[in-house]
Amino acid sequence: MRLSERFPRFRGNRSRSTDGTGSGGTIGRVIGLILLVYLLICLLVGWYWSQEPDLDELNVLPVGAGQELTTGSHTARTLHSLVAVLLDKPGGFISNDIAPPGIWLDNMPSWEFGVLVQVRDMTRAMRRDMARSQSQSTEDPDLAKAEPLFHFDHNSWALPASEREYRTGLRLLGNYITRLESGNASFYARADNLAGWIGDASTRMGSLSQRLSASVARVPLTDGGRERKRTPWMEIDNVFYEARGSAWAMVHLLRAVERDYADVLANKNALVSLRQIIRELEATQAPMWSPVILNGGGFGIFANHSLVMANYLSRANAGLIDLRRLLEQG
Repeated sequence: MRLSERFPRFRGNRSRSTDGTGSGGTIGRVIGLILLVYLLICLLVGWYWSQEPDLDELNVLPVGAGQELTTGSHTARTLHSLVAVLLDKPGGFISNDIAPPGIWLDNMPSWEFGVLVQVRDMTRAMRRDMARSQSQSTEDPDLAKAEPLFHFDHNSWALPASEREYRTGLRLLGNYITRLESGNASFYARADNLAGWIGDASTRMGSLSQRLSASVARVPLTDGGRERKRTPWMEIDNVFYEARGSAWAMVHLLRAVERDYADVLANKNALVSLRQIIRELEATQAPMWSPVILNGGGFGIFANHSLVMANYLSRANAGLIDLRRLLEQG
């Protein structure tokens, strides 16, 4: 009697092992295909989520509204629209994402943080100065509640999530706008109020410019003669996109300020200075043709995107310093 006739199971196992098409191999190929498709979808979605809004995409005026609004409406509505872009752009607010593809992205979260810093500064300026007649007057109740909400941790994904706090602040800001345009809230377009916010903006631009410049070998010196901390080359892209987001928000806020403070700027002969600052910041929003942020030498064969960005921010910062000086002159 042959062995295969005496032990039929042995014969069956032998045929399956030589065939190589068992169910285990099929399942493995299916899982691999699913993972490949999933990664491809995440790559495409991540690319779409990483697209920065254009300068002309901000919707400030309501549909059907005229160009003439209450003094302060342009600034308040622009601030409201900046927060709305952060929350409702493709992918929403992704700085606190803990799942792919958001957790794999770093450029867009840096851009979001740059915008968020400008939102915080303007909200504080409105609460502290622009919505108050003098230092002893009562602050606006909606702005008083909205400002700390925008300072909530931008990396919190639960209990509560960052988006929840920011949407509450957005609703309170909308309440202030409604009361302002109905005559039940105040906005004081004075030179000293504007100068205070310009000072904060100048500080932000100066800091970003220094951080971008510190990516090269020769970094600026401190007051004590020591070199400032150098920006690591692995972090320079984050600083670059934070600067792009901050400059994007500043352009929109300065455009709004130009309209709400038109009389003040004209009386101080500061309108041309303001428009020049806007032009410098608009240059920071030029399309990026490189897939990565290059950090080449100053006169090398490769570009140094951080130094180019720092140049525009430094010129804008110099303009902000001059503008503040004009506003503070009697």
